[in-house]
Amino acid sequence: MKPKRVLFISNGHGEDLNACEVLKALRRKYANVETIALPLVGEGNAYRRAGVEIATPTKALPSGGFGYMSLRKQIADFQSGLISLTWQQIKAAKSCGQTCDFVFATGDVLPAIFAYITGLPYAIFLVSSSGFYENYFIPRWELALIMRSPRCRQILTRDAYSAKLLQQGGYQNASFAGYPIMDVLEPTGKHLHLIPNVPMIALLSGSRLPEAAENLALQLRLCIAISQEFAPNLVQFRAALVPSLMPQLPELATKAGWEYTDGKLYQRDSDISVICFSEAFPDILQQCDLAIGMAGTAVEQAVGLGKPVVQIMGNGPQFSYRFAEAQERLLGLSVQTIGKKSATPEILRDAAKCVKRTLGDRDYLERCRQNGLERVGSKGGSEGLADAIASHLFSS
Repeated sequence: MKPKRVLFISNGHGEDLNACEVLKALRRKYANVETIALPLVGEGNAYRRAGVEIATPTKALPSGGFGYMSLRKQIADFQSGLISLTWQQIKAAKSCGQTCDFVFATGDVLPAIFAYITGLPYAIFLVSSSGFYENYFIPRWELALIMRSPRCRQILTRDAYSAKLLQQGGYQNASFAGYPIMDVLEPTGKHLHLIPNVPMIALLSGSRLPEAAENLALQLRLCIAISQEFAPNLVQFRAALVPSLMPQLPELATKAGWEYTDGKLYQRDSDISVICFSEAFPDILQQCDLAIGMAGTAVEQAVGLGKPVVQIMGNGPQFSYRFAEAQERLLGLSVQTIGKKSATPEILRDAAKCVKRTLGDRDYLERCRQNGLERVGSKGGSEGLADAIASHLFSS
């Protein structure tokens, strides 16, 4: 029997990660399936790591996919070849429409539009939208049209609440089958050199450079404030960094007034240190007591594990107050945002006080565990979504 071919379309780091986990689950569980990917934003590295064929050349634009946040970023994207890139992607989508059987679009409006362009039947995983943002779910008009097309076989949501709201709005093919980002958190066994019975705080600085480096420098200042707040008791820090940030640590340390040796940032005349890892994200997240979040997907994963998150602002482009405030609405009580602008010394002191107060509040920590299950869910989502694709793929 001829293999069924599925096109995966996604638009961003978190979206690629989700889609790729579903893709891998689909290939594991269903032998007679071939896959190809069309990442619309960035390099599509999640797919590349999984050895997935990419339908068209990819390019990382200056905005990192956040061009909608300012006119300046939009102009920079246009100057870097956005129009040419988009045209290549449209041609690739139409070409895949001739060779594929089904499309799985992950994200929001843009991947849905590209799924429609293929001419194929499709499912949409609305990983970028949730009813938790506003306590209602009314899709944008372009998305609503695509969701009501006869070729839209299924609308999948990132939480059960969103599926319920969409069903109430007349989208009877809306359902919740799981959230794949919780399937990539199996510990690797990495030795984190933890001091027993001392609180461990995870630093999540984001995935896009140079913003992630600037965020980490700001988090180092917060580490000093937290250590002062806990004194004379100890607190320990572990940073989960993208691999591309690791070579920059010596220069970052010098600029921040820290020292750096063999993966460790430290203050020469104190016992404050931050041990940095690029391949231990699940271990750090599973073992931390609290996370300092300046990221998107990583913060959602922390919340899903029941961890409290304290957010501070940098200079963007991604982690602005607008982004952080939306994330707080999405993820509920587990997330506390301190300040409305790039963190000042006063904001850092307030954040340090919040960290100490949070770790001492047992009732709140228990509510975080319950909230994580409601807002993000447990593992198993990848297989649930793969089964949803297969139900349409093999029904004809």
